[in-house]
Amino acid sequence: MDTLYNQTNKLIQQTQYNFQLLEGSGKNAVEIEADIQEKLDTINSNCSKLDLFTLKLPLDQRQNAKMRCDQLKYDSRHLQAALVASQQKRARREAALSEREQLLNRRFAPNPDVTAINIDYAIQHQNSLQNANRGVDEMLHTGASALESLRSQRMTLKGAHRKIMDMANTLGLSKHTMSLIQKRASEDKVIMIFGMIITLVVIMLVVIYFT
Repeated sequence: MDTLYNQTNKLIQQTQYNFQLLEGSGKNAVEIEADIQEKLDTINSNCSKLDLFTLKLPLDQRQNAKMRCDQLKYDSRHLQAALVASQQKRARREAALSEREQLLNRRFAPNPDVTAINIDYAIQHQNSLQNANRGVDEMLHTGASALESLRSQRMTLKGAHRKIMDMANTLGLSKHTMSLIQKRASEDKVIMIFGMIITLVVIMLVVIYFT
């Protein structure tokens, strides 16, 4: 496992060095990127093998080995993201150069002496504008009607809300009255029970006294 780990770590260092070469490269950038991708594929394959080796280690060694393997995976993901960013940057640079070359090599033809005016197209365009204007007017009319309807419904809902609040207040008063009645009934029940107990005690004392 240590041998495979050292090989993978060495591949990561070589890939980082290739990125330094890529920054100053010109025409061979594609080749360097392909070499970097090949090394990253090998690194990912080695990390998968290291995961299997880690599961076979004793518990006291497994945690340390897993941390080392996770570090290799993190470095690989970081390098992969850097490679994608470099490829996108190169593609944008090449596209800009291509557009520049096309613009420099483009030949501009002179304007024709006679400019044809398509009257039918102008009439069709005018009709489309009128239809659009008519449609907007209809939409505004519909919106005004809907707004007026909402105002009417709002007044109706306010009246219903007022009635519901009045009913709620009435029910609240009735509920309070019922709670007072229930409380009074409970108190009367307690008083009756205490009275019965006192009566029984008095009867028992009288019986014991006379016997």
